[in-house]
Amino acid sequence: MGYKNPSDATTRHEAPKIRQIKESFEPPTLFTKAITQMSFYVLMILGYLSYFLFPPKLVKEKNREGYKSLLDSFAAFYSRYVYRRIRDCWNYPICSVPGHQVVLKDRITRDNCWTFEFTGSTTKCLNLASYNYLGFAEASGPCAESAIKTIYTHGISTGGTRQQYGTCELHDELEKLTAEFLCVEDAVTFGMGFATNSLNIPTLVDNECLVISDEKNHASVILGIKLNSPRIRVFKHNNVQHLEKLLQEAIYYGQPNQPKNTHKPWKKILIIVEGVYSMEGTICRLPEIIALKKKYKAYLYLDEAHSIGAMGKHGRGIVDYFDCDPKDVDVLMGTFTKSFGGAGGYLAGSKEFITFIREHSHASRHAWAMSPPVAAQIISVIKIILGKDGTNEGQRRIEQLARNTRYFRRRLEQMGLIVHGNEDSPVVPILVYLYSKIAVTVRSLIKAKIATVGVGYPATPLTESRIRICLSAGHTKEHLDYALDVIEKVADDCGLKYSRRKRDTRPIEYDKIKIYMDY
Repeated sequence: MGYKNPSDATTRHEAPKIRQIKESFEPPTLFTKAITQMSFYVLMILGYLSYFLFPPKLVKEKNREGYKSLLDSFAAFYSRYVYRRIRDCWNYPICSVPGHQVVLKDRITRDNCWTFEFTGSTTKCLNLASYNYLGFAEASGPCAESAIKTIYTHGISTGGTRQQYGTCELHDELEKLTAEFLCVEDAVTFGMGFATNSLNIPTLVDNECLVISDEKNHASVILGIKLNSPRIRVFKHNNVQHLEKLLQEAIYYGQPNQPKNTHKPWKKILIIVEGVYSMEGTICRLPEIIALKKKYKAYLYLDEAHSIGAMGKHGRGIVDYFDCDPKDVDVLMGTFTKSFGGAGGYLAGSKEFITFIREHSHASRHAWAMSPPVAAQIISVIKIILGKDGTNEGQRRIEQLARNTRYFRRRLEQMGLIVHGNEDSPVVPILVYLYSKIAVTVRSLIKAKIATVGVGYPATPLTESRIRICLSAGHTKEHLDYALDVIEKVADDCGLKYSRRKRDTRPIEYDKIKIYMDY
């Protein structure tokens, strides 16, 4: 299947020193679960009632007897008659850089959220919704200037794929810098983050391979797994005991549907996990997973889309956070769309592996190469993080984000809100449970000039609707204090203080918060 990792020959099975993981998870009461279920069923009943009384004016397919419908009828119903009822609190269009503030276009609906009209006015909000973790999505500064300059020297596109005259010197420079930043031998970049997973995972596995995937993995990972039809097993979120059980079964039983008692071994077993899970705010238990990967001679694919730049003492992601050896991870994947304020993604690892990907990847063969101005933006950001610009601005932003994260999470827990995830994760889910509370919370926060994201089923489990907040190094203590005061007022008004844990009411001093204290 193309490559072998030299580390597979190692006889080391000992687990690395495991850093204590402090994660918050508090289940709701049975009453809260019951009310949430009931409210959703009421919403569905109202949706069906509306569907029968006011059927949609849709074009119906004709002369398609014997063909399967092109559209999923339930998905179409759900999006039009259930999702629509609170649609005005989602998908707000913006007309500004997504920095610490964001400008939303004001809109109204005259037909109960079927359509919207822009009013011509805008609202400037404190931005707690964007993945701008290090604050590099800026309209000015050295990164923006570098991108603008590149437009005049290289244009906005190279006009081809990486294998067909689409590669320029900026792509080569970016890949060398990425490999240096991640402390690996080589890296290859792609123009789209989603495609980095969905178009490269099929290159690594086929129907004689087994993929063991965390149940909370991103849709791009799930799509990539399915495309080349490998066997798939799913382990419970962050449950290394369940992962080990699946590994043992895979090795003992081998491939299914083989002649009796042959137990043909798998060609390859690939474990896929994420660094930071974008809906949960949790982080993978990397040292323990690395130990299992070595013990059972499996391969490890680590998606660092939300952790690269945002986690670790040097911003190198979960590998850096746990102080692991990057060579112990066979495939390091990440995106440039979040902490780097750009677009696209990368795969990194051994020289042999990256050479194989360059030759066989669908993303290299068929997808357009990364836009040169975007590459220039990312190059500038990596140089700042590495200190190659002669300043400590990169390290300052990394530490600012870490301090903001711990301060914000502790204050929310003091209020009595149920907050999930790791204490160092800049993804902060606040559980609101009821669909109606998603809508009223998001609308109330926007009235107070705070932009957040409401998330419900099917993006989350039915009984775990939430408000997701993403923190940034661009936020100051004053920004966070304003947001926290507003959130507390809204939580009181909407009844969001579900936590039954004993609260630590001692004042939290922002400047005295210890970061990276467990290294």
